[in-house]
Amino acid sequence: MATSDSGDVFDVKRIRRLVKLMEEHDLGEVDLQQGEQSIRIRRGAEGSPLVTAAPMPLPGAAAPAPAAATPGEAAPAADEAHTAVIKSPMVGTFYLSSSPEAAAYVKVGDTVGTDTTVCIIEAMKVFNEIPADVSGKIVSILVENGDAVEFGQPLFKVDTSG
Repeated sequence: MATSDSGDVFDVKRIRRLVKLMEEHDLGEVDLQQGEQSIRIRRGAEGSPLVTAAPMPLPGAAAPAPAAATPGEAAPAADEAHTAVIKSPMVGTFYLSSSPEAAAYVKVGDTVGTDTTVCIIEAMKVFNEIPADVSGKIVSILVENGDAVEFGQPLFKVDTSG
């Protein structure tokens, strides 16, 4: 039975081939995008891959409205349509700067691009730079420096309206 290569970036065989190519060519990171989906594969300090996948936001898709909103809550709901949340891609320790003496990567009011490093998460003695993956202005930092964070935990709120 012949199998066709669908070209799906999330195909396990394709990911394994990418990891093997990364090892062969000593690559630290590979970023792929296919339609509305993207995948990033990074090698840790010991060469082990870290795979993160995130669906890209659909153009024109609005955030779901709260189930029971009072008239006074209409304005915050509209604001949330232009607010993105940067979430932790892993479990680890959250740091706002590369060292205690260094300035924070970002602070409230800073404008960030998709490739802007917003923080570091230390996991198993490996310091992973976390990109914003969204463009906009930082409106709040939801975690304290040095706090333990979980996978998917909100770290920053970003206003994407401007």
